[in-house]
Amino acid sequence: MIRATQVQGQHRWTEAAADTVVLDFDDRHRRRMAMTGTRGLEFLLDLENAIALRGGDALVLEDGRLIEVVAAPEPLIEIRGTDPLHLVRVAWHLGNRHLPTQIMGKGLRIRRDHVIEEMVKGLGARIIEIEAPFDPEGGAYAGHAHAPEAAHGHTGHDHSSHDHASHDHAAHDHGHHDDHHHHHDGHCDHDHHHDHSHAHDHK
Repeated sequence: MIRATQVQGQHRWTEAAADTVVLDFDDRHRRRMAMTGTRGLEFLLDLENAIALRGGDALVLEDGRLIEVVAAPEPLIEIRGTDPLHLVRVAWHLGNRHLPTQIMGKGLRIRRDHVIEEMVKGLGARIIEIEAPFDPEGGAYAGHAHAPEAAHGHTGHDHSSHDHASHDHAAHDHGHHDDHHHHHDGHCDHDHHHDHSHAHDHK
């Protein structure tokens, strides 16, 4: 099976793509995985390191052909605040819980999570349920794979009762070593299967 071993940055390529893969947030954070394009081209994603792919990136096959990456729509919530300062306060609480967050012009987008939604409502923000591609900020996560099966160092902890205020965040290591991957889709109730994009995980 032909391999894709490199990534061309977002829209930094000009030639026509040989095929397209439509991937959700989790499957855009893989190192090695069998994929099938929307036109039927089968290939093996085989990168040296896991890279956070974004919609508009291109995977480069060994023969030089390109596979366009499209971010799949997912069930999300958009959070609206009363003013920018209020939204910053909400964003701080989301960041304190290490939640991937997409920053929009008028709000914040996260994956649906009933526990976090209750917290956000408690902070006085408004929630809108949407279906859209999820493209969160890279930041500390840009170099880490967030595969669904990756173990979370705090697996099973209750967001509603975990008192983050008791942490000394000045001393808290947010670097996340390789043995401390985060499982961010534990509260999501949507289906991660995409018939059009992949079949097997070779991690």
